[in-house]
Amino acid sequence: MIVTARDPARTCVDSGGPEVREIGHSAAVSALIQLKRHVTRLRGCHDCPEMIGPVVTGVPVVSPVMLIGQAPGAHEGPAGKPFAWTAGKTMFAWFASLGLAEDEFRQRVYMAAVCRCFPGKAAKGGGDRVPSDEEIARCGRHLQHELQLLRPRLVIPVGKLAIAQVAPEADQLADIVGTRRRTELAGVEFDIIALPHPSGASTWHRMEPGKTLLARALSEISRHEAWREILAAQNPEATARATGAHS
Repeated sequence: MIVTARDPARTCVDSGGPEVREIGHSAAVSALIQLKRHVTRLRGCHDCPEMIGPVVTGVPVVSPVMLIGQAPGAHEGPAGKPFAWTAGKTMFAWFASLGLAEDEFRQRVYMAAVCRCFPGKAAKGGGDRVPSDEEIARCGRHLQHELQLLRPRLVIPVGKLAIAQVAPEADQLADIVGTRRRTELAGVEFDIIALPHPSGASTWHRMEPGKTLLARALSEISRHEAWREILAAQNPEATARATGAHS
């Protein structure tokens, strides 16, 4: 079931996969109301004085799929949405190959993050500052609340920092990208299919073994029943094409 702030009507699709327990219509609408309140409170957060606002969040959408990014960059705050710059173009091209263009992805997948504000630039090297453990812990309570509200069946962590929150045992990207794992966080069980960060500064996803493992991860996503559900809600024919292309 997918319920968005734009259209709170019920969307329930038989994906042809294993039987799952759907959130009832009234429960989904209630979850959407709670999620919208959560996002409103989140946008007023000022708990991390070294972070640079504004808070960046995705569209409130009750979805069986959640994406977890790392932290917004310098462009996401002014744009008012996550993955709004060059890394986003790369990432959304990956998902478009699975049948879901950027605009539809933003309306059908809840986009969370490890941290929701721009950390600023690193003192050395010219890249973005890595959030501190304290900042990650403070913002982590928002992520845990979102997991408890939405109870997603598939979580897609993007990048090492996001992967570490749901699969801390994975030391290297090659250990986890291209696999499907079952895990638990905040009392919620879900599948994880990890992706590398699509940053232009990273060559991992453009070279072997990263290139092959990325393709394998996208294939795993395309076959997951939660992904097939949101894709079928958009266009049943697109589901058949996308799953066939990545089978």
